[in-house]
Amino acid sequence: MALSACPHRPPCDGCPRFGASGIARAARETLQGLAHSQGLPDVPIHSGDLFGFRHRARLAIRGRLGSPKIGLFEADSHHVVHIPNCRVQHPLINEVAGVVRGALVDAKITCYSDRAQLGLARYLQVVVERSSGTAQLVLVANTDSVEPLAQCLEFIRERLGSRLHSLWLNFNTQPNNVILAPGFYHHCGPQSVIEEFGGARVHYPPGAFGQSNLGVAEQIVAHIRARIPSGAHVTEFYAGVGAIGLSLLGGVDRLTLNEVSPQSLFGLQLGLAELPDALRAKVEVVPGTADAAIHAAGSQVVIVDPPRRGLDPQLRQLLSAQPPEHLIYVSCGLASFLNDVGLLLAGGKLCLAELTAFNLMPFTEHVETVARFQRR
Repeated sequence: MALSACPHRPPCDGCPRFGASGIARAARETLQGLAHSQGLPDVPIHSGDLFGFRHRARLAIRGRLGSPKIGLFEADSHHVVHIPNCRVQHPLINEVAGVVRGALVDAKITCYSDRAQLGLARYLQVVVERSSGTAQLVLVANTDSVEPLAQCLEFIRERLGSRLHSLWLNFNTQPNNVILAPGFYHHCGPQSVIEEFGGARVHYPPGAFGQSNLGVAEQIVAHIRARIPSGAHVTEFYAGVGAIGLSLLGGVDRLTLNEVSPQSLFGLQLGLAELPDALRAKVEVVPGTADAAIHAAGSQVVIVDPPRRGLDPQLRQLLSAQPPEHLIYVSCGLASFLNDVGLLLAGGKLCLAELTAFNLMPFTEHVETVARFQRR
């Protein structure tokens, strides 16, 4: 099949640059400009597989009773494009979506309407565990009770069989665009998907953040690990379930991890529980926001991996005024990253030593950036 052949384009715009190589031109030129302004060479750009790379997907469920659509919203709308043969998703995600669609039909489950705020099935989250080749499923429903979805859940469990990792129901009755609400019902299967980064087993409960492109995520973690001095004390803010931090444990003296999400903290707890006593003793977990945990920033190495909005203001101010020897910034939002870089450098105590880009979400405008700063 040619690169230009996608059965869902248009109207699906999930891959606005479908068929294009590398990162978007505007992002590349912006990063090259930043690098050159700081006396650095051209920014290396790392990529991975272009098809079947997405091991994690959140899909909207809309449509009529007996004819659900499972896919992505059209731009600026709540109209769902059904994408049963998406080429960037792992094939198991497409298979699971087809099974769930059949279960919704056979169990006579209504689909959510954003306008009326009625209907049961709202979203589907699917996460593929690479080691087992099975799928963790979360069906997000406009209900606070299991009973209306009980038959549907059983249909899904029976029909997926050995391809099912675990099955969950998420109760989301709020009239907003939040996909996962706090409340989960565990229907069957293990508590978490497990992936390995640098030899560390990392646990992903259904509500924890995880990267969808695990191949490129592994490249990012390895890139960071190679830049951590042996025997260092490392603090990571926005640590999630520990994909970066736990992979460092064999080579560092102490590790402090900060995270605010309860589901990610639970995944981190599961990962720490599996460690030998000697490694677990190296780790301190500081729950809460990054601003509330800034007392933990006094380490030789600080790693920050903030959400798209960028660094919390108090943490950014502290890192600029009292910088560590080494600061590694992992960015998923180019605009906020550029703003943070300007403010970090404005204090005059940090210099930008290295800048690297990763094509984490091929065919989109997104770029994942890893910057290494050094104290002057």
